[in-house]
Amino acid sequence: MNKQQKIAAIILGGGRGERLYPLTKLRSKPAVPIGGKYRLIDVPISNCINSQMNQIYILTQFNTHSLHRHIFQTYKFDVFDHGNIEILGAQQTQANTNWFQGTADAVRSYWPILQELDADHYIILAGDHLYTMDYREFFNFHLNTGSDLTIAAKPMPVTLADQLGILHADTDHQITSFMEKPQSRDLYEKFIESEDGQEQVLSSMGIYIFSKSVLQQALGFEGNDFGKNIIPQSIEKFRTSAFRFNGYWEDIGTIRTFFDASIDMTRHNPQFSFYTPGRPIYTHPRFLPGSRIENALIHQSIISDGCMIGSASIKNSILGIRSIIGNDASLDQVYFMGADLYENEKGQERFIGVGEGSTLSRVIVDKNVRIGKGVRLTNSENRSDAKTDLYTIKDGIIIIPKGVVIPDGMVV
Repeated sequence: MNKQQKIAAIILGGGRGERLYPLTKLRSKPAVPIGGKYRLIDVPISNCINSQMNQIYILTQFNTHSLHRHIFQTYKFDVFDHGNIEILGAQQTQANTNWFQGTADAVRSYWPILQELDADHYIILAGDHLYTMDYREFFNFHLNTGSDLTIAAKPMPVTLADQLGILHADTDHQITSFMEKPQSRDLYEKFIESEDGQEQVLSSMGIYIFSKSVLQQALGFEGNDFGKNIIPQSIEKFRTSAFRFNGYWEDIGTIRTFFDASIDMTRHNPQFSFYTPGRPIYTHPRFLPGSRIENALIHQSIISDGCMIGSASIKNSILGIRSIIGNDASLDQVYFMGADLYENEKGQERFIGVGEGSTLSRVIVDKNVRIGKGVRLTNSENRSDAKTDLYTIKDGIIIIPKGVVIPDGMVV
């Protein structure tokens, strides 16, 4: 990395996360648990730390309590690191009485503070994406191309073009056109590329590097969102380049993408792995005991710290911290997020965990849930969508909200 050029990271805390409901009922998207013991926000923060970018600012607005608590408990730089991580929550001021109106408006609201940082460039990141990237390669590309703005871009199947912000770049990597979620092939025909006989489009990952002066000008453009407003106008005015990224990347925006990405982690060769040597994903150290497993049959699953598992069958599933699974329980493609505490079972009608003889298949179970004995959560009627006080079904996946009690013998 060019030592003469300094960069600060701005991580966007996300909106209401309605498509991830009910996982976002009581928390923001970046605070959603992932991989058994992590939270989504750990991914971009760890990418920054592993890339030696230690000036990190996180903009938050919705359901921020658990996210703030996690960051305060986890990330602490000492005076020798010359690092800083700071939360910038939505606020009303004398000059602006509105909350954040979009991703660009969030940065705009704090620009008087951000522009005073000892930084020549800013990398803008999302707090709810799943990927591993060395931002130093991205930054060096930005510097070497002499770009005002560089957009991280990933080739994606052409069938997804109407869901993406897509762009076209020339042989010098300079972006010549951009379109947000075009709804017909006629509109994006010129964006289509061919790779190994497969049609694809180059999609914006929602990750940007701006030089300071250009970001200041861009924030003066009309509109409150980077993807919809600021980026198209910036491409017309500034030298804008595309940094091609060919690794795994997923925008965890829906229950389906969250579930598929989570269960994929249990495969033999997962697309995203927390086991990459030299590039750890950091999270809050909890000092829990090792998991105690009795006579259980476990196949391709992730078992986090502090679990207690009886004579159960667990297949292609993730057990979060402090998960308790009773005898003769069966879990297949389940993300059981675990619990925030241990409790004394005496006097409890149902303990936090899965009761004896219960069967769960294609289920996401949020934290601190009590599932009784003989329960069957298998979506036996193959419902695509449903919503009750005790569970939600989206895309055929059952979600049990945080803290819910499922009575003995219940069948879904």
